[in-house]
Amino acid sequence: MAIATESQQAQLHDLPGEPNLRVYLPEVALAGRRLPVVVQLHGGGFCISHPSWLMYHHFYARLACALPAVVVAVELPLAPERRLPAHIDTGVDGLRRLRSIALSDAAALGDPAAELLRTAADFSRVFLIGDSSGGNLVHHVGARVGEDGADSWAPLRVAGGIPLHPGFVHATRSKSELEPRPDSVFFTLDMLDKFLAMALPEGATKDHPYTCPMGPNAPPLESVPLPPLLVAVAEHDLIRDTNLEYCDALRAAGKDVEVLVNRGMSHSFYLNKYAVDMDPATGERTRELVDAIKSFVDRH
Repeated sequence: MAIATESQQAQLHDLPGEPNLRVYLPEVALAGRRLPVVVQLHGGGFCISHPSWLMYHHFYARLACALPAVVVAVELPLAPERRLPAHIDTGVDGLRRLRSIALSDAAALGDPAAELLRTAADFSRVFLIGDSSGGNLVHHVGARVGEDGADSWAPLRVAGGIPLHPGFVHATRSKSELEPRPDSVFFTLDMLDKFLAMALPEGATKDHPYTCPMGPNAPPLESVPLPPLLVAVAEHDLIRDTNLEYCDALRAAGKDVEVLVNRGMSHSFYLNKYAVDMDPATGERTRELVDAIKSFVDRH
């Protein structure tokens, strides 16, 4: 299946397996050029959404062509049937599946789409990207890979992470959570509370390291082996303050982190295709986000 996006097209392929993968291949990849790999870990508060949803389809097809890169979306388990750390485990399994593809030959793969992925991807430049709760997974999956060491993952290398409006919070409300503002189409306080109650380990609070990696219950960030990070923070996000706190904690720990503040925008604004297409401000902020991601990937 081909998806037209701006001046290019991306081919779409679904690869069933453990876990299921959805792959976007831009035209330049089909011309024999090896491209970086962007692995998407979707949001939804660990409880809802799927890589096939329209909002992801349009943004990540666009991103594949704009970078250009091979974009691989991982189908994640959903709470409450599967609570954390199941989502982190599946993210790591997605990378293991990519490594297996990288190490296989065409005959062993037995799937033309997997062979296209193998020949198009530069597995030494893999970037994790996550929307909302998927941003939490960028942190934790990246840390898992770092703990294993480079030799365990070769030829695959995680070159960077891109948490977009990550779902980092405290058990107590932050100032930005208490500010009166219109509800986002993607995110409300009620959603935040209910989703995390279903997703965190039973009995855990939001101060758990899965949702508060900068808090006192988490390992010191100095000890966490993270790749370079680009963190996007929406100015009007309910969890803006805890997002910025996470960035400040990374800097204090000596981590390589860049911060992009999406001025005037709310949580996951770039996934609202209708606003991106119809509202000039949303469209411009989305272009800035895509450009920042491209710059980060080009430099790493």
